Amino acid sequence: MINRRTFSMAAGLGTGAAAVSLSGLQTPASAAPAATAAQPPSAASVPTVIPGTHTEFPTLKQVKAGLLNVGYAEVGPAHGPVVICLHGWPYDIHSYVDVAPLLADLGYRVIVPYLRGHGSTGFLSRNTPRTAEQSAIALDIIALMDALKVDKAVLAGFDWGSRTADIIAALWPERVKALVSTSGYVITDRKTQLEPALPAVEHNWWYQWYFATERGKKAMEKVDDRIALCRYVWTLVSPNWNFDDATYQRTAQAFLNPDYAAIVLYNYRWRIGLIEGERRYDRYENLLAAQPSIAVPTITLDPSLDPFTPAGDGSTYRRHFTGPYEHRTIADIGHNLPQEAPTVFAQSVVDADHLAEL
Repeated sequence: MINRRTFSMAAGLGTGAAAVSLSGLQTPASAAPAATAAQPPSAASVPTVIPGTHTEFPTLKQVKAGLLNVGYAEVGPAHGPVVICLHGWPYDIHSYVDVAPLLADLGYRVIVPYLRGHGSTGFLSRNTPRTAEQSAIALDIIALMDALKVDKAVLAGFDWGSRTADIIAALWPERVKALVSTSGYVITDRKTQLEPALPAVEHNWWYQWYFATERGKKAMEKVDDRIALCRYVWTLVSPNWNFDDATYQRTAQAFLNPDYAAIVLYNYRWRIGLIEGERRYDRYENLLAAQPSIAVPTITLDPSLDPFTPAGDGSTYRRHFTGPYEHRTIADIGHNLPQEAPTVFAQSVVDADHLAEL
């Protein structure tokens, strides 16, 4: 069990921070699928919205949480059930600009934070190393929940956001009511990352190999090159998404964070073993290396046009989910699923929440 002092040291919290534990952590061998309950009333239906209907959040907030001063959007009733939506790379909170009001209209309190190194989220101390291990980002969200006095939430994400939500669901299931994970189980297995993959898979990860070079580092550190590179990634991973300049520029403002290049480079270099992580996160990363199962109610989503979607309609990662579970393949949609198909994503959140009530 991870006690209050251990977590506080890792997350940079004071002694008054809420305690978390790993008491709910299960291994694939010990976890058992949940029993199927009798059919309850169906979940609420989310009204259809045209992607791009909304362009901005009404207000943005800041809160000190752990190592960070976190910038986040919040919509919906203050005392509604909480949904935390987590963005990926190279994206920001605008991935949920249509999803959030759909959920808010159904009574959810929706919180959409900028991840470390993005937008208005900044480090509280100039002396904090600008690292980005997968567990560090997960601990950022735990600290945010503590700061906002959110005991439990539905977590939903894609890309970095899916990974972060998966980690919290695996290590701190008592904090997760339900999970929506685009691309399924994406907790990084660094040992596997050291081995070659199929050529087509390696091709999809071109920017990860680019970031491993001094040339790629320079491209991320030069703002104009960074903005151009990230836009190019959008076109590759979402081939059917006809976003306009204004849509991209709204998100690209988040890439001007002074720590952006350092965080992105660290994350991708750390994944493939080019750099070692901070010792404060070793305990968590050792647990994640075992690829822990996820027992909370879960819906996984596979966008059919996302080049990172694994073949097999979710079968390759199904074994990692041991609780109530549904899988959905979303036709004609690319990597940025919540922004490309907000109604589908919001409905999945509502349905996952409903799974938790079975």
